[in-house]
Amino acid sequence: MTEADTRTTVLFTIDPPPELRAHLTQALSGEPVDLLFAGRDDEAALIELAPRADAMVGWRVSGDVLQAATKLRQYIFAGVGAQSVIEPLRELEQRRRVTLVKSIANTYATGQHAVALLLALLNKVIPHHNWMAAGHWRRGDDWAQSTTLRGRNVGLLGYGAVNRHVHRFLAGFDVDFAICRRSWADAEELALPTDALRFSEGELDPFLDAVDILFVGVPLTSRTRAMLGAEELGRLGPSGLLVNVARGAVIDEAALYEALSEEVIAGAALDVWYDYRPDPDDQQRRYPYRPQHAFHELDNVVLSPHRAASPVFDLTRWDEVAEHLRRFIHGRPPQNVVDLEREY
Repeated sequence: MTEADTRTTVLFTIDPPPELRAHLTQALSGEPVDLLFAGRDDEAALIELAPRADAMVGWRVSGDVLQAATKLRQYIFAGVGAQSVIEPLRELEQRRRVTLVKSIANTYATGQHAVALLLALLNKVIPHHNWMAAGHWRRGDDWAQSTTLRGRNVGLLGYGAVNRHVHRFLAGFDVDFAICRRSWADAEELALPTDALRFSEGELDPFLDAVDILFVGVPLTSRTRAMLGAEELGRLGPSGLLVNVARGAVIDEAALYEALSEEVIAGAALDVWYDYRPDPDDQQRRYPYRPQHAFHELDNVVLSPHRAASPVFDLTRWDEVAEHLRRFIHGRPPQNVVDLEREY
């Protein structure tokens, strides 16, 4: 066996900046590994390099690249929402098994952003900023008054790493918590909190009845797509607030727009959307939703361009990816494995 046979080749399907390349190279120095970088959006280069890859690191990847990666044994998704690679890997599974693992290092930033969105919504930060930037001193103060968190009932839909951070960040406020997750079988293992009402799959309606602020933190799967429609949103009540940092399609787009425009709920802060390749309108503006659902025209919405997980290339965030690679290189059990059947 030659030295090349004992080395692991890792292909990055993204184009990390030079400082991140250097950071990963240093983190893996001394390991029998070769890191390959194809360049940004270079499909041809990826297909050419793919046959050499034992593992890949990145986000979205095409089925053509995966088909060309005949040695591939593990795909490391550099984030939480790995839906974009699940179907291509399912198709590949008919020929060979590739383990999909995800990185949760970005969930602290996502949880922080989720809380920031809620506070911006409650404290009317956006309109006050816009008025002051336009030179209007204390304009509209009678309308745009803050709403306090005190006494509110915060619902965490899904209790993965993001909503666990949200729970911890908000614990200092005078609020009550309710959690709805698929199962509580591993509650003791995860050291889940005792200071919250617990609801399981099948108890979505009573869960929503119990809360008036909802953080959506479930993965997008065939089971969760459009799980929140008009009836579910209405259960939050007229003072209800919604923060979505999961995926847009978890909430029915038309139902959400109607609930906000008709003031069925009081407001929403949204970081995830419905159309990530929108066509420009006649003024060359691009909005990530249908033209008839003009969320940007509503005054009870905080808009965010799917940037809760930023900074994307923060070096410490990628230390988890380096650890995934070390485990792979040395044949240790992988962490944060995605179940392709359950889709998360």
